Amino acid sequence: MQMALIQTNKDLISKGIKEFNILLNQQVFSDPAISEEAMVTVVNDWVSFYINYYKKQLSGEQQEQDKVLQEFRQELDTLSASFLEKYRNFLKSS
Repeated sequence: MQMALIQTNKDLISKGIKEFNILLNQQVFSDPAISEEAMVTVVNDWVSFYINYYKKQLSGEQQEQDKVLQEFRQELDTLSASFLEKYRNFLKSS
């Protein structure tokens, strides 16, 4: 039973990572651009939204949920950093 819950949580988080990546890939940079600081705030809000949304759907012991959420946050932070780097490059080229 415990392994099934762990796998269910991993599948859920995997789905969240894919959805977050789709969200980032759908963004179109255009002028007038918002500031880098504003984009960082927007992306941080997206990360918080995804964390809070998926946190409610996790199952199992709190320790397992915390571990999965930490992995999820790390993945979202990695995707966000890459996205923000692309945005910085866009701002430099505008």
